Amino acid sequence: MKKYAIIVAGGSGTRMGAPVAKQYLEIGGMPVLMHTLLAFERFDAEITLILVIPELDFDYWKKLCKQYEFEVKHLLVAGGASRFQSVYNGLQAIKGSEGLVAIHDGVRPFVSSHTIQQTYEQAAIHGSAVAVVLPKDSIRVVKESSSSSVDRAKYRLVQTPQTFRLDLIKKAFEQKESPLFTDDASVYESAGGTIFLTEGSYDNIKITTPEDLIFADHILRSKK
Repeated sequence: MKKYAIIVAGGSGTRMGAPVAKQYLEIGGMPVLMHTLLAFERFDAEITLILVIPELDFDYWKKLCKQYEFEVKHLLVAGGASRFQSVYNGLQAIKGSEGLVAIHDGVRPFVSSHTIQQTYEQAAIHGSAVAVVLPKDSIRVVKESSSSSVDRAKYRLVQTPQTFRLDLIKKAFEQKESPLFTDDASVYESAGGTIFLTEGSYDNIKITTPEDLIFADHILRSKK
């Protein structure tokens, strides 16, 4: 089946406290976002990559691509006011409804080919596949004046890619946006879809805070 990947990078990076958005910060000699796009190209050189960023960033991104001689082929699409709207715009850029599409956070640059492959394979079978990992820490449920422990074996931490049959996820995104949509899986589930979970990786971090940059540097050095 034809494979697509929508890379969403619309964050402003306020929690990072940096002068530019986190997706453009440099790690390992190039911006975070370039590492992410390269991860998908390494998985499949024929994949159709769709990069969704704020339209105001287009010129800056093109300048970065020229500066770093970045030549991974991708389609640039303007993001919306929310993640839901940005993913919707990315889906609309895909003509037709046949194939599989992975939706991935632009600031998860260390996603492995194995994780990507697993989501595509399982989505082809089940209609959806979401990368998850087991929590390492204990979990407590907070109540009004107390808290209680829970069995962490019953919980999963959700990552991306979240991969779907294209026709099914396009239909799911036809519904009205809701505050309950925390990710693409919740949109799909709200439309009646069933979410299939597949194993992610603890290296597949989402770079959000300055501490994440330190961890990212460690991951890059360990891969050399």
